[in-house]
Amino acid sequence: MALVGFVDWRGNAIRKEVHGGVRAAWFLYVLTVVTNVVIIPNLLNLVTYLHGTMHMGVSASATTTTNFFGATSGFAMIAAFLSDSYITRFRTMLLFGPFMFLGYGLLALQAYLPSLRPPACNIEAELNSCEVVHGWNATLLYTALYMTAFGDGFIRVCLPSLGADQFDHEDPSESRQQSSFFNWYTFGISFGGFVGLILIVGIENYKGWDIGLGVCAILILLGLLIVAAGFPFYCNQVPQGSPLTRILQVLVVAFRNRKLELPEKLEEAKESCTGTRACSVDALAQTNSLKFLDKACINSGQSGAWSVCSLRKVEETKIILRVLPLFVSSIIGYISNVILFTFTVQQGTMTNTRLGKIHVSPATLFIIPIIFQMLMLAVYDQFLVPFLRRRTGYVGGVTHLQRIGIGFVTMLLASIIAAIVEKKRKEAVVQMSLFWLAPQFFLLGVADVTSFTGLLEFFNSEAPRGMKSIATALFWCALGLASLLATTLVEIVNKATRHGHQRGWLEGTSLNNSHLDLFYWAVAVVGLLGLCNYLYWAKKYVYQHNPRIVETSVDQDSP
Repeated sequence: MALVGFVDWRGNAIRKEVHGGVRAAWFLYVLTVVTNVVIIPNLLNLVTYLHGTMHMGVSASATTTTNFFGATSGFAMIAAFLSDSYITRFRTMLLFGPFMFLGYGLLALQAYLPSLRPPACNIEAELNSCEVVHGWNATLLYTALYMTAFGDGFIRVCLPSLGADQFDHEDPSESRQQSSFFNWYTFGISFGGFVGLILIVGIENYKGWDIGLGVCAILILLGLLIVAAGFPFYCNQVPQGSPLTRILQVLVVAFRNRKLELPEKLEEAKESCTGTRACSVDALAQTNSLKFLDKACINSGQSGAWSVCSLRKVEETKIILRVLPLFVSSIIGYISNVILFTFTVQQGTMTNTRLGKIHVSPATLFIIPIIFQMLMLAVYDQFLVPFLRRRTGYVGGVTHLQRIGIGFVTMLLASIIAAIVEKKRKEAVVQMSLFWLAPQFFLLGVADVTSFTGLLEFFNSEAPRGMKSIATALFWCALGLASLLATTLVEIVNKATRHGHQRGWLEGTSLNNSHLDLFYWAVAVVGLLGLCNYLYWAKKYVYQHNPRIVETSVDQDSP
């Protein structure tokens, strides 16, 4: 049986007995694990590298890290546009994924050659005598970082969408497998991070950054070769034009027809342009919200996509516009998460990192939330969801927005605990143990299990079929824009607390002469305001699909 709208690598029709399914998804599972073996430890350890090897200040290293993550999410939107509009997701990954390999290769080269980085120096002991990376070496550093972000952005937006394409959502059995794919995709992220925090962080800290970054480049190349080997089995969705163009068409036509009267029933408008491709009716049901957009379906005597729109295009646009307030609210809510992940590593460098005779890297402590994430994902899916489903009647036990809200509350608690712990660390006579940071790491793990997965599921479940890649990109953009706003918040706080010769709260050369505890309280205030804003819009939101409709319970297929 052939799937409509999908082709194989030759452009031929799909046959289910050959293409797609779990067999094709296995190649993508491997790439998910391999890329996160590299991405997660380096994202968490990047501050240490910039501060300790490139001799950037506390604020500069944190800002560079958040900008790096923000750029990655921004590139994801470009990838979504290209893969939905012009080339398939598989080809998009193969064309642009190698930039990630090249980026890590350049970083490894810079870490290896002394002429490409500042002279070795203990920045904590020699506060003002260490040379900060500058000139050509700084240019090389930023070029490598953003090449890495470019390739990463393209892979992260195309990989989950390509995985979902391997299953026919109209087939009950494959629909369950598609849901299982996203569970295993999330688990792969956590498992890859778990391996990376042991393997990659250990190599970078004990064998050297050059060897560690070189291993990362080799792993990315290996992952791309493995996913390329699966090309005979993939179902590739045929690009159907830009979703952004369809949205713009609806907005333009609705504006042109703003002075026209809507028929009592929209069906009359559809009948008035019967025979034109633009007015074909699709599966999306008509809604009563944002009625002014319905005027895009009125035929004013002209034909063409920029003169009259189908009901499906109008409803697609309505869905995106209804989601936008929650998209913005999620950006604000995630600011504290980005800041906590960034500065908690720096906090760890100022603590006693020994466990008996073992030296524990601060970044390695993230194993605590990652282990919790893997366990929580299994427990949540197998036990908690069925229990909550019987109690609440919701398919997922709780709604997506409730799950996200739990994550934002957890982030707020983590900010408060982080402020208290940092104040205690600065006042301690004896160096504080690294494991005092465990509670905030644990809460960050809870936040990721709830808000991270909840946001991904929300955007994908609410998005129209033709905008799934854009929905995934919106998810990553929310995290990326939160990173950029986190950078802005750091700069604002520094500027507001700078008086004469007195530096801002985060402008000290180390955390000992900074005021991270006070900054954490400011982050908690922002988190509280963001939570209130999110709750307002979440309460007003009406789901595209009724979350209380519980389908017949069937065990999910595992890969």
